[in-house]
Amino acid sequence: MAFTRRELLVKGSAGLAMAAAVRGRAQDRKPNLLFLLADDHARYVLHCEGNAQAVTPHLDRLAAEGVRFGHHYCNAPVCTPSRQSILTGQMPHAAGVTVLSTPLAEDKPTLAKQLDAAGYTTAVFGKMHFNRPGQPGLHGFQTCITEDIAEKQWLSAGGVKAAPGDMRTKPSWHPFKDPARVWLNADKFPFPRYYENMKSTWVVEQARTFMRQHAGSPFALWVSLQEPHSPFDFPIEDRAAFDPAKFSVPTVGTNDPSQIPLIFRNLTAEDKQGIIASYYTSVRYLDHNMGVVLDELRRLNLENDTLVVYMADHGYSLGQHGRFEKHCCYEPAIVAPLIMRWTGRIQPRVVHEFTESVDVPPTILEMLGAEPFRVQHGQSLKPYLEQGRTQTPRRHIFSEYLENEEACIRTEKWKFIQCSGKRARMDGYATDDPTPGRYTRLYDLTADPGEFVDRSAHHPEVVAALSGLMLERFRATHPEAAGEPAHLPVSDAIDWYLRPRDAAVSA
Repeated sequence: MAFTRRELLVKGSAGLAMAAAVRGRAQDRKPNLLFLLADDHARYVLHCEGNAQAVTPHLDRLAAEGVRFGHHYCNAPVCTPSRQSILTGQMPHAAGVTVLSTPLAEDKPTLAKQLDAAGYTTAVFGKMHFNRPGQPGLHGFQTCITEDIAEKQWLSAGGVKAAPGDMRTKPSWHPFKDPARVWLNADKFPFPRYYENMKSTWVVEQARTFMRQHAGSPFALWVSLQEPHSPFDFPIEDRAAFDPAKFSVPTVGTNDPSQIPLIFRNLTAEDKQGIIASYYTSVRYLDHNMGVVLDELRRLNLENDTLVVYMADHGYSLGQHGRFEKHCCYEPAIVAPLIMRWTGRIQPRVVHEFTESVDVPPTILEMLGAEPFRVQHGQSLKPYLEQGRTQTPRRHIFSEYLENEEACIRTEKWKFIQCSGKRARMDGYATDDPTPGRYTRLYDLTADPGEFVDRSAHHPEVVAALSGLMLERFRATHPEAAGEPAHLPVSDAIDWYLRPRDAAVSA
């Protein structure tokens, strides 16, 4: 048994015996859960992922001390469906949340409910996209300070140190009403507050207070920050952190212009550089705040007693294919960070096999010794955490964006996308042809990692195999699978599953 420096400073054998007894009691108690969640943080904007321009020292340290999943993918490249899928352990279409505005049904099983039943004190501070007012007990969170409550409490507590009157700061956020360069912060304006008065700084302080108050008993704490979601907030102190001119704008493919959302068509190269720099600055602020939470855990001497999970709901495109959003199946939108650390329990390593966001809930429940979900669509990553490998690695990943009635299957070599082309999307990202009819895309990711050249006409056998695999994933997880019309061709059957069926979506 290893002792901390504090324990070794206790004089004499009696002191060491007492330290051993204290450590023994700590090992007997349930481990805590610290679930750190970011909004729109693309995996490729991490220094530990090989991005030299990203400033993420605290998340890099977490990755170095834990397990970094280097091929992790979300199951939906949009906030609400992804988050509620992670919370329930079910695919978005099974959780009943596939479009942005849908609230999760209150009778759905959730991670917080499972941990509450296991004796944990549960709490959430920050952005959760529940689409209903936060209140104690909602979805199993005994303390539920979600974005609506946080906004009110932050405003009533702060605003003391606003920006000087002669400093340019960002205006109020009006996406799709203002030009894209404004609501995407191409001018790289800071939020009109210093660090100490930022909302995420306030959220982090509430989380620190909670940890101090509950350090003596097992807790499950969600800290969910809004960064780096547009408009890419960061405090005044960080306004000069990045030079936009140092960022390269991704190349747009020859087949991209017609599918670039209309709202991005007027962005100049300088606008795009400014947007990218704002995003990186917001990631820097996110990383700092995550470091504050992790430092508090260390200060409370709880690192050995806590499973830490860091992830984002999905990825984000920073100019790839002309896009500055997610809402599609291109790689930048669906790759997401996932890091897990339990000091003294799991060995640091990098996992290079595929993982999906629905794998996270069963992993947490198994690692914490809580009851598993009766229905769970992921597989536990515990073997990776404890042995570094699994007997059943994923050979593909699945992700869906039903607002546009599209889904994808990605293998090591191939990316297959099918879109019904029948739904006029209502997310603000319309193109020249809102309802083009069904289309499929096949990309050879080994030869074409940027996903520029559609190979579907050249490899019909691959299209057939991957479309069959996509249909299998739907049939195995969709609550209405028994109602699938008989004798449909595979593509027609997939289109039938691609329709959003949320209670909030009009028929």
